Amino acid sequence: MKKLLIVLVVVMICAAVYILKDTSKNDQHSALLDENSFLLIAHRGASAIAPEHTLASYQMAIDMDEDFIEIDLQMTKDGVLVAFHDDIVDRTTDGSGKVAEMDLADIKKLDAGSWFNAEKPDRAKDEYVGIQVPTLEEIFTAFGDSTNYYIETKQPDKSEGMEEDLLELLYQYGLLEESLPKGHVIIQSFSADSLKTIHELDDDIPLIQLTDNLEQEIPSPETFKLYREYAVGIGVSHKNADDAYIAAARRAGLLVHLFTVDRLAEGEKLKSWGANGIFTNDIEAVSSLK
Repeated sequence: MKKLLIVLVVVMICAAVYILKDTSKNDQHSALLDENSFLLIAHRGASAIAPEHTLASYQMAIDMDEDFIEIDLQMTKDGVLVAFHDDIVDRTTDGSGKVAEMDLADIKKLDAGSWFNAEKPDRAKDEYVGIQVPTLEEIFTAFGDSTNYYIETKQPDKSEGMEEDLLELLYQYGLLEESLPKGHVIIQSFSADSLKTIHELDDDIPLIQLTDNLEQEIPSPETFKLYREYAVGIGVSHKNADDAYIAAARRAGLLVHLFTVDRLAEGEKLKSWGANGIFTNDIEAVSSLK
């Protein structure tokens, strides 16, 4: 009888720990779009320590407890969505040419990791040699709903149907289910038209309007109001957003996510100014901001 009571007590303690852990996780996720949130967004994955936009980079960022993995989305010539930042493949593969002019079969032949080993020998790994460019579907297959996704539509004006294909995959993999926390998937773009298309297709997906201000100029209240018609926030270079800029956007009811911040001191300053999150290549360097 005594042994049975001990077993029951152990079981109850384990159950309580699990419930508390799960509740804590849900509370953390429920704050993704909270106005007082501060998010660490893994820019192209853990790109300071692994080849950007590869499954290895994303997995490393997830292991380091990021809030989001950021994915730049391009469309191949045969209409497949892949994770790739540049318009051309030259910088981060052993190939050359435009992503939009290459079929997926050609993209898959590229070595997307050896360049990293050569550029950062202190971070080099044999497993990076020959690593492939992943499709968006491969990313969803690998990670499912175990992480949060921050997806950017790149060159949407040259990629017919990109938004529809993106949403189709999100639905297919159950990443827009109501049971998931609000903000589990965020979509951003420099293209207002792309964001508005997504908003028309599903107005429940949080959108971020990227801005490419070349100077530190605060948008007018009218501009902020236009953003608010379809977006929950803005993304802007941290170099062009001071405390006044961030305060103006926050007053307009917009979240402010800043790119790209790899120094802790810079992140601390931006957080104190009221920013809601930063994109970072180096999760290790800024992890204490969470």
